[in-house]
Amino acid sequence: MSADLYNPTILRLAATIPHHARLPDPQGSAAKRSPICGSRVTVDVRIDDDGRISALGLEVRACALGQASASLMGAHAIGRSLDELEGARDVLTAFLAGERADPGDWPGIEIFLPAVAYPARHASIRLAFEGVAEAVAAARAARVAA
Repeated sequence: MSADLYNPTILRLAATIPHHARLPDPQGSAAKRSPICGSRVTVDVRIDDDGRISALGLEVRACALGQASASLMGAHAIGRSLDELEGARDVLTAFLAGERADPGDWPGIEIFLPAVAYPARHASIRLAFEGVAEAVAAARAARVAA
């Protein structure tokens, strides 16, 4: 792997994941696993009356890239809606696949530009963004069912 891929910013983010504990009473949860490297991320959420994240819990057992991605997601997810989270997930996926030149507007996500050249790392980077969108969708579905 390139030194650019595991740079000091990635390593700092990997070591400072916010909300790094499962919630005791989530309204929605999602567990995601990368089949390529075995990285895992579990996301718990609580949502407010508008469907925006009000509380977030993360359990991250991933490589440095997956940890850094979870750190970026966790730092900016509170207050986000399902539409915003799904949009960020989709933009990140398209960016890593080379389908768009820019990484979108999620704060800090541009640090993954060197990872575009390493498709085997993409699944780990996407885990937290996929998980948070899925957890919020589950929380919203649970509210409708209640």
